[in-house]
Amino acid sequence: MLQDPLADALTVIKNAERIGKISCTVKASTLLGNILKVVQENGYIKSFEKIEDGRGAKFKIELKGKIVNTNVIKPSLSVKVEEFEKWEKRYLPGRNMGLLIISTPKGVMQHNQAKELHVGGKLISFVY
Repeated sequence: MLQDPLADALTVIKNAERIGKISCTVKASTLLGNILKVVQENGYIKSFEKIEDGRGAKFKIELKGKIVNTNVIKPSLSVKVEEFEKWEKRYLPGRNMGLLIISTPKGVMQHNQAKELHVGGKLISFVY
């Protein structure tokens, strides 16, 4: 029984990367699709596509072997623009390494883009 579909999907991706798979399949959701788009734009995955089958929609993700760790941030914390550095230090391994993924009023984006747009939001996940 799935308790947190987003956390389960990110765990599948992380485990597939660790064992050297070139692709994996996870249950699809709108939020996961937005997160995968941000991750793909930053070069952590090659591509992803939505596949419809009789049991529901899934994403097939083509991996690059660049993800060391990814996970959700629980609970989803509200963050102001001035606080991004504090959370980078907590969740990322080093300065300018990895991404914090944030849900903002302007959509799901990485923390650097949110800084440029000067918009805060809720921390969803991290990847490096």
